[in-house]
Amino acid sequence: MVASTAASGVPGGALSPLGQRLRVLLSSERVISDLRRYFGIGLPPGGMRFTGSRFEHLGGGGDRPEAADRFTAEDLVAVQTLSVTVPAPVALDILEGPLGARLSRLLHAIPNDIDMVDADADVVADGSPADQAWRLLCEQHGVNWVIAGKVLARKRPRLLPVYDRVVRCAVGRPPSFWLALHAVLREDDAALHRQLLELRQAAGLSETVSALRVCDVAVWMNHRAVGHACP
Repeated sequence: MVASTAASGVPGGALSPLGQRLRVLLSSERVISDLRRYFGIGLPPGGMRFTGSRFEHLGGGGDRPEAADRFTAEDLVAVQTLSVTVPAPVALDILEGPLGARLSRLLHAIPNDIDMVDADADVVADGSPADQAWRLLCEQHGVNWVIAGKVLARKRPRLLPVYDRVVRCAVGRPPSFWLALHAVLREDDAALHRQLLELRQAAGLSETVSALRVCDVAVWMNHRAVGHACP
């Protein structure tokens, strides 16, 4: 899922298929209301927001300086807000065992202060520390590609996207979603990235909600609303 083939730029300013699909989804008339509903903006007192609205911010965020290069119990709870659970033996190994130490070393090598659009492609390429961390998590019993991706998105929300079966159903299956999204964000002078920031502002979301998270939520809400039965 992470990186198996290099993504190339799109010549002549033309949008890639993924770029075209995302532009359509993010131009939906309901996208602003979807974002506001998901994050609980404008809800009456006691109104229910989606639990995933706490994913990035629970406990101060997984990328806060004092915890950016190690996993905490709050990170594992945050992942549960996105409807997945790290199996208990793996969670304990992450928090107290050698798996956590290996992941911490890899996290230390993954930039924590940059958006995907501004990063070089090799930061999310095959063999990068991010890719190694994803593959290491996928090797653990009971951890699949969705769980691994969400765990890493918690630690690097500006750099690594949430990618699950609903989003995959909506946008397709490029050989490497990370690299394909990286290329799309840089197409047309980063027009898609700017659109995501504009949507964030229009919906009244905090600037601490990453552009990648705006994209994920908008696509997820749209696809969910039209009633697709994603495999």
